Amino acid sequence: MSETTEIEKHSLEAHVELCAERYKMLEHKLEVVELSVNEVKENLDGIGVKIDSISNKRNDQIIGWGMAIIGALAATVAWLLQQYVLK
Repeated sequence: MSETTEIEKHSLEAHVELCAERYKMLEHKLEVVELSVNEVKENLDGIGVKIDSISNKRNDQIIGWGMAIIGALAATVAWLLQQYVLK
């Protein structure tokens, strides 16, 4: 923080003016921090949406592979039944 100056110690008006300037600077710094935090939040929200999208695509891919494997196994079982049991 800013140190109290000699003139502030002797003049209330000077103290009030310097405090007003200090508060303006603090408010400005808080606004900058708030903007930065909001920007980070927006970026994190965007990353979350992308992660969800990638996860959903991956789940669809795994389900597709599973269906293909099950289909291939069912076709193999049907072929084996037809070749060895129904003859």
